[in-house]
Amino acid sequence: MKKNKVTSAAEAMALIRDGDVVTTTGFVQSCIPEALHAALEKRYVETGAPRDLTLIMTAGAGDSKGLGTGRLHHEGLLSRVIAANFGRMPKVAQAAKENRIRGYNLPQGVISQLYRACAAGQPGLFSKVGLHTYVDPRHGGGKVNTLTDEEIVKVVDVDGEEWLFYKATKIDVAFIRGTSADPSGNISMEKEALTLDCLAQAMAAHNNGGIVIAQVERIVDDGFLLPKDVRIPGILVDCVVLADAEHHRMNYGVQHDPALAGQIRVPVTGIARMKLDARKIIARRAAFELPPNGVVNLGVGAPEGISSVANEEKVTPYITLTTEAGAVGGVLASGSSFGAATNADCIIDQNQMFDFYDGGGLDMTCLGMAECDQEGNVNTSSFGGKLNGCGGFINISQNARSVVFAGTFTAGGLEVEIENGELRILKEGRSRKFLKLVEQNTFSGPYAKQRSQPVIYVTERCVFQLTKEGLELIEVAPGVDIERDILPHMDFQPIVNKPILMDRRIFLDEPMDLLSDLLNLKLCERVSYDSDRNILFLNLEGWQVRQKSDIDDLRRVLVEACEKAGKRVNSVVNHDGFRISEAFYDDYAGMIEYLMEHYYATTTRYTTNAFLRLKMQEALKKRGLAPHVFERKEDAHAFLERHDMFNAAMGEVEEDNEAAAAA
Repeated sequence: MKKNKVTSAAEAMALIRDGDVVTTTGFVQSCIPEALHAALEKRYVETGAPRDLTLIMTAGAGDSKGLGTGRLHHEGLLSRVIAANFGRMPKVAQAAKENRIRGYNLPQGVISQLYRACAAGQPGLFSKVGLHTYVDPRHGGGKVNTLTDEEIVKVVDVDGEEWLFYKATKIDVAFIRGTSADPSGNISMEKEALTLDCLAQAMAAHNNGGIVIAQVERIVDDGFLLPKDVRIPGILVDCVVLADAEHHRMNYGVQHDPALAGQIRVPVTGIARMKLDARKIIARRAAFELPPNGVVNLGVGAPEGISSVANEEKVTPYITLTTEAGAVGGVLASGSSFGAATNADCIIDQNQMFDFYDGGGLDMTCLGMAECDQEGNVNTSSFGGKLNGCGGFINISQNARSVVFAGTFTAGGLEVEIENGELRILKEGRSRKFLKLVEQNTFSGPYAKQRSQPVIYVTERCVFQLTKEGLELIEVAPGVDIERDILPHMDFQPIVNKPILMDRRIFLDEPMDLLSDLLNLKLCERVSYDSDRNILFLNLEGWQVRQKSDIDDLRRVLVEACEKAGKRVNSVVNHDGFRISEAFYDDYAGMIEYLMEHYYATTTRYTTNAFLRLKMQEALKKRGLAPHVFERKEDAHAFLERHDMFNAAMGEVEEDNEAAAAA
């Protein structure tokens, strides 16, 4: 006879013992088993049991005001927390700050993947995620206070490479959530926005001899659920708790939205445009980094605006937006629905998404920044006396092919005005973001430089780039004065080497025609030919190679211009403000080699960027090409003139020799 697993929340909570390790699901404000959290809180407040629990969770799960895991703040209920995010449970975070409980702040993807290690009976997880950040045991090991003494992260050498080994913690109780359950405990998720790690968490607890408690909104008959609709099989589930509507909201701001659940598709053309303010300026500038046909992740805060800008500029069909929570494609949601997506192509489990991210699947990410220092390090996890946590930041930032950090230049009361395509700072923020040294290292600039990872930092008034020499100011907003509006509000002196103006279109409240830039539709406008002097001018100022296809587009435009000229041409290229990932230097040099072989008589280029000159020279020499790369335009033109004079002189010598031979 089959057991009916449907029970009350109180009966389920009675199964939890003192000292148990409890894991729970939820992402920010979505998919939270609120009825289970409330029942656990009620039992403890009324009986004082269970005590000294360990809480393990991936993303934050709460409203930052006491709901979700914030309910578990009561003194004595928790003795240890292993989490990626503490910001959604401020009283628990405060207890950790005050050394009243032990705590670890580990990368979200690592915790997510550790559930699978636990389920498989493995001792832990090998990962490079966290190297050279505060999670690295040489820099703290992810411990959030001095009370926390056990090392659960180790540096290990595998075939001459450094890895981090994260120790798995066995799980006794798993709180999961679904939509429907039958009496046997089979769980479906048809009305959920995300699936998260519910299956892995349930398997981890079950295989450790623990209990799995599932919250659902309805009970159906045995045989009602189709096999492929069941996301957690009943063999893993011990208790099914039927929740009331208030405790089973899709998220704290939405009772249920079928578009977020993937039950329907809705038109997105009517999405409201963002007003032109500092946040939109940042999103617009960051949107210029979007890789066509690429896969993108957007963080919370300022980066969220990129989704709106992409939709407004009709770029969305050319990129695939994803969230670490598992949404692929569609229009990313914000606010209380952050992590979900409208019209998503697919929803996968959170641990699977982090497999994709950690393996280098992301072409680009845009993430927020609370602090940044002269080495390019970024802090988002602990600042201003607040333990926020890293969330998925470390996984995403370390493994994306290119990284954009985005946020206002200063924080707390910043006021700006945009008028006639220019930016004015009306009131400076109370807190500086650009410091000599970040309070905690959530992203390692030196490690990124070591791996040649392209990184830029976008604010409303300027853009910085991570270079071998440090943080370089590469763009300044129209209307902004470097000496007045930038340098006095930083704790260090960035490299300032002829920064260019940020694109003026960003500061005008009208469409930017961003799609033309991303698809290189106007690349031909950067090429001009002087037939009298037989010089082809190529202006790549401010242009960027985001992917290899950009080089292919440039080659096609140059070949067309050269063929139109009808003879070999002399080429002068302006590389000021030009940006290219180190991974593409050889491809770029290969294009130059092809043009030299078929279309150029000679070529010369110039840039004030010393690092770019060095890398360009190295790439050209490697292919046996003369590295004519100068610092100033005048030097490049002078070289061309000398080359022409030399060719002319050689021509005269040949004519004289021919005349002498004839005589």
